[in-house]
Amino acid sequence: MIGSMQPGETWTFISHGPAETAQIAQAAAQQAQSGDVFCLDGDLGAGKTFFAQAFGAALGIDEPIVSPTFTIVSEYDGGRLPMYHFDVYRIDEIEEMDEIGFDEYVYGTGVTLIEWAVRIEEILPEHRFAIKITRSNPQSDSERRIEICRF
Repeated sequence: MIGSMQPGETWTFISHGPAETAQIAQAAAQQAQSGDVFCLDGDLGAGKTFFAQAFGAALGIDEPIVSPTFTIVSEYDGGRLPMYHFDVYRIDEIEEMDEIGFDEYVYGTGVTLIEWAVRIEEILPEHRFAIKITRSNPQSDSERRIEICRF
């Protein structure tokens, strides 16, 4: 899946429920490499944290993965790669990212997932995957459109 994506390429998936969303996240995690950055964006409740949970499980992380809304970043070891999970929804000033060591995570040896990445777009690495999750059907609470773009 993502391993064959070229920079500038976008792939779109329609997920008809959580199981399909998990399959997409798991496929991405299976091909993730050290240093990869995945930027997750979408409305509240779109499924960003669920995607991160399925991604982490596919890496072999067996501890609960929760959104680090108040801690900004959570570190998970024990999988195929370390996973650094950010939720930058509450970031007011971009300088706050320096204070928590953003660059050490993003340019480290693990894989980084960033919820609400659009809020810190100016400091995101040039090479990354942007994942936008949106509700695609007003009649279905579980259907999602998942766009993955490689930068």
